[in-house]
Amino acid sequence: MGKLEGKVACITGGTRSIGRAMAETFVAEGAKVVVNGRDEEKGQKCIEEMDAGESVAFFAGDASEQSTVEGLVDFSLETFGQLDICCLNSGGVQMTAPVADMTDEEWKLEVDWNLNHVFWGMRKALNHMIPREYGRILVTSSVEGKLGKPGIPGYVATKHAVNGLVKVAAQEVGTLGITVNAILPGVVETDILRDTGPASAVAMGLDGYDALVELFTSDSAIKRPNTVEEVAAVALLLASDSGRNITGTLFPVDGGTMPY
Repeated sequence: MGKLEGKVACITGGTRSIGRAMAETFVAEGAKVVVNGRDEEKGQKCIEEMDAGESVAFFAGDASEQSTVEGLVDFSLETFGQLDICCLNSGGVQMTAPVADMTDEEWKLEVDWNLNHVFWGMRKALNHMIPREYGRILVTSSVEGKLGKPGIPGYVATKHAVNGLVKVAAQEVGTLGITVNAILPGVVETDILRDTGPASAVAMGLDGYDALVELFTSDSAIKRPNTVEEVAAVALLLASDSGRNITGTLFPVDGGTMPY
């Protein structure tokens, strides 16, 4: 039997990058998984590529919208009859601008995608998990939730807030068999980073993509980006019974970047 045999998980942003790696890892360990993504066509292609039969389902929608995040939980319950693991993984650098130049609209986009989506999903999932006295909530945060880089104030601020939310929720449900943890990746080599990296580099006053990667890995011990599989391995630990006594933790997967 796999480590997640008989469990059901849902994952926002589950069709690519870290979320896709989590989905594949969970399925390999026996879980049934609902993956969320914005694009219906890409979502169905993801399901086909995973080749997991009826163990995987897709739910389309933008995770920066409340109806999508709450709908994902409802859909998971309707499809598989329960929800044991809720991975609030979607997020990223939505806007790049110095604090002095960021508009209200740009700020709101960051807050909805990186912070509100976590709150909406966590609240919805907890209302199902609390009566059952069992559950795992995993949030993909970032090392920037403890540190900070110029040019991405919305991302840094929301990740700091997400980490605080995780700590509070863990304290509230700790005696009910429910764990709440955040995974804090350092820079991860993904297709998303390759797509958005050049623009982020310019906003941060860097020469290009390679300079961006060098900046984010220069303070690490391993001096290289993380892989999605390395992040997913930590998610598996926290989602399984092996992680039942780990809660309220900001779990770094950063190659030794953070000083504390």
